[in-house]
Amino acid sequence: MGTLNQNLNSHLGSWIGPKDPRVQGWLLLDDYLPTFTLTVLYLLIVWMGPKYMKDRPPVSCRGLLLIYNVGLTLLSVYMFWELSSAAWHGSYSLYCQNTHSAPEADTKVMKALWWYYFSKLIEFMDTFFFILRKNNHQITFLHIYHHSTMFNIWWFVMNWIPCGHSFFGATINCFVHIIMYSYYGLSSIPAMRPYLWWKKYLTQMQLIQFFLTVSQSFCAIIWPCGFSIGWTWFQICYMLTLIMLFTNFYFQTYKKRVVSSKEHLNGSGATKEHANGTENNKKLRLD
Repeated sequence: MGTLNQNLNSHLGSWIGPKDPRVQGWLLLDDYLPTFTLTVLYLLIVWMGPKYMKDRPPVSCRGLLLIYNVGLTLLSVYMFWELSSAAWHGSYSLYCQNTHSAPEADTKVMKALWWYYFSKLIEFMDTFFFILRKNNHQITFLHIYHHSTMFNIWWFVMNWIPCGHSFFGATINCFVHIIMYSYYGLSSIPAMRPYLWWKKYLTQMQLIQFFLTVSQSFCAIIWPCGFSIGWTWFQICYMLTLIMLFTNFYFQTYKKRVVSSKEHLNGSGATKEHANGTENNKKLRLD
């Protein structure tokens, strides 16, 4: 195992370049194999979990879901505060910020971004709750793609560009997650569900964050500051895949539903369903 890790690290180093020494020794960061292995285990559970639960009753998980969502909301608040305050007090530029230009702020950003990377491992639980509750229709390609890739991408980010321009997308995402996990925490309380009318706006917020991240990444290409151009282009390409997938999800989930409801009303004269009831019975978790 040690030889495999050394060979893998050597190959990655020759391919991408030397790692940032400031994160050496941090949990899960020295070797890629643990992150890769955890991702493979996640995908195996995604594949085998529904088969295991097929002839078993669904597990409610209501109390655990509340604790989980509150915990992730608080973690998102912490990360958002640490990243935004470090960038503000460290005079980070929104246009382009190198990884070695503000030592004190860089250290604070790196620590917050490690938690951001680790939170992507915690968020695998989103899928596991779907499996336990037998909500298999929510385990979509978008869901699996986003969860599995983010954890791996951020391992690479933390090893090569753990601060500087990397802070922006994570900061915006943490803000969105504050709103999102607050929503899901509240939705785990049955008495609150009739008041949760704003679910579709979560997807709109997610799309806005992707567009903002793409725009900010282009700034680092137009006005370079020494931050890796290759990583910047990779982020733009990855964000574009998310924009396409989330846009498709939004159209399939909300726009087609509105059209179908109008056609149903025009054809049968049926009364309009209460939106919250349908929304919460078919709750989809995004990231």
